[in-house]
Amino acid sequence: MLSLRHLSVAFFVFVLCNVSQTTFANNAVYEQRRTDYITNALNNFVGDALTLQAYQGVPLDSAALHSLVGGLPTRGTVDFDLVKLVRILYFTNGAYDTLILPAMNALPYWLTYGDTLHGYWSENHMIQWMSSDWLMHEKYGRAIDSSLDNRLRHYLHLKVDYGFYEFFSSVYSPYCLSGLINLADFAQDAEIKMLATQASQRLLKDILMITNDKGVFYPAAGRNYYGKYLSPYDQNHNNLIYLLTGFGQAPSNCSHAGGFLASSTLPVDSVIDSWTSSLDITYHIGHSLDSGFVLNASQSTLDKTIFQWSSGAYFHPEVAAETAQLLTDSNLWHHVDFAPFVQFSSFPIPTIVALATSLSVASQSSLISEENVRIFKHKSITLSSVYDFWKGKVGYQQFPCVANVGTTPVFTASGKVKHDWDNRSATNANEHLPYVEQHSNVALLMYRPEPVSSFLPFHNPDVALFFNEADYNEVTTDSLWLMGRQGNSYVAVRRHCIGEIDSVKACVMDSGQTWVIMVGDSDMYGSFANFQTIIHNSQFETRWYNDTATQELVYYSKIIVDTTSIAYAWGVSTAVTGINSPMNANSIHSYPNPFTNEINLDLAAFKNEELSIRVQNILGQTVFGEKILSVNEAAKIINTQNWNDGLYVLSIETQTNVYSAKLVKGE
Repeated sequence: MLSLRHLSVAFFVFVLCNVSQTTFANNAVYEQRRTDYITNALNNFVGDALTLQAYQGVPLDSAALHSLVGGLPTRGTVDFDLVKLVRILYFTNGAYDTLILPAMNALPYWLTYGDTLHGYWSENHMIQWMSSDWLMHEKYGRAIDSSLDNRLRHYLHLKVDYGFYEFFSSVYSPYCLSGLINLADFAQDAEIKMLATQASQRLLKDILMITNDKGVFYPAAGRNYYGKYLSPYDQNHNNLIYLLTGFGQAPSNCSHAGGFLASSTLPVDSVIDSWTSSLDITYHIGHSLDSGFVLNASQSTLDKTIFQWSSGAYFHPEVAAETAQLLTDSNLWHHVDFAPFVQFSSFPIPTIVALATSLSVASQSSLISEENVRIFKHKSITLSSVYDFWKGKVGYQQFPCVANVGTTPVFTASGKVKHDWDNRSATNANEHLPYVEQHSNVALLMYRPEPVSSFLPFHNPDVALFFNEADYNEVTTDSLWLMGRQGNSYVAVRRHCIGEIDSVKACVMDSGQTWVIMVGDSDMYGSFANFQTIIHNSQFETRWYNDTATQELVYYSKIIVDTTSIAYAWGVSTAVTGINSPMNANSIHSYPNPFTNEINLDLAAFKNEELSIRVQNILGQTVFGEKILSVNEAAKIINTQNWNDGLYVLSIETQTNVYSAKLVKGE
């Protein structure tokens, strides 16, 4: 009996064989944009337009082609070039085979022992390598490894059924698309062609989902770079958006992905029709890590691990053993991606698993395989966020919450504050991730970093706001609220503080921070003045308290604005108490914590030393201060009866060190 999958493939083959090519033609308006794009790209040539020259049957730019081929042996991301060369080979019918094929055939198309240069394990790299390998096999009879057929089909089924791990990525999605489009255009295998077509369409629909009516794409994302949020147009993904919608500025020349889409017969009418000016949804992407173990079970041992890596599970405690084994078996500890961990190469695997478990603050949060993304869009404004996205843990290339107002983004980020946002880390876009809860056009963002071992390089917990005032027609403030208008689109941000670091709006991390982002426009709120009134009348609350029932120290925040109310209580166990010193965690103690009427300090370790004791509240006000010239008492009692309930920071300063701890007053 034929399975449903076999029936769908059979039907697809029937359609290909029995329906005229014009059935697959896209709408005339799109086709005209495609024609104009190609004409402009050829008249304003850059290297990415080589694919369009090949498609049009005109001689290829010799210098650009030789540069592309000549760079293959040394470029780590050579798969970006490989997909272009495959496309050129298919379009040019042998005219450039003698130049291109020797260089391409010298490359490894999948992981080989001791490869320290190439990456095969994020999904954009996977499909570029696999599609190139498969198409070279079909066109030239190139020998393939025994697992490629199974691996490629499995990858395509995952993308069609579950979506993309690198979700809403303006960096990586266009490169995924190039590998998929090559298969959709050229694959002889009917199932692979069908699946690649469906995956391409899904990827493009995802991009249009958060694209506003100005053709701007500023999304919350699983993996992205800051640079993708600094310019609204003329980037790789903008070429795709313009081709599909005509929104925004016409590209000045061809981009990598633009060249692929413009030269493709991919059916895109359903993609174009998917764009909508208004949206308020939760979009579920992916599958759980445990489901991934089941889904990937049919793969070889090597490929199974690589699929887990592609979902972000590198040193996740449940994958750490397989990671260590593969790095050892394939001699990859010195690979550019894994060299920072080479010190562990001699550790027994159980030790690496135990280390990954103990460092879960960093080892778990690279996982991006299953997320719920809240998306609000109304004409020129968007607000998107990832719900409960590894809150408190180390962030990587994740962008957990981003607003778009016309052509400018608004977002917060934790880590080292730099005036040039594009100069921030491309690896750790957030050194700790916030809890985000979004209701329609309002998002509550709470930062509360988990303790990070000194073993890890993540010690910049401050939070900064990207809000480029020059992009707005009006900017105004109301206490901690910062508001901007661009045309008929509005945004309001309730900051944790009023201050700057390196000329950037930012707040030094104490124990927690809460920010609020709200977007709107004239259709929703009328005038900008009325929007400001609504913000002025909002109610905000934040506090710390001890939950005696759960033995948790709780950070609570609540925003009520217009008709929207969002509140969250973030509890963490209070089992660990006392003052922690980076020099000697056991040298001093305070108790109880939480406290009510008094704090007892154990000063035995400071006998005969000179020191200063200071306690500050959450507003930075000093509620207790004392200087002791020579400690001769083993204990110190501080009366706290008149203090308000809440969070306090205790500091003890000696002539050589400063020790601090967070204390809480409350039942």
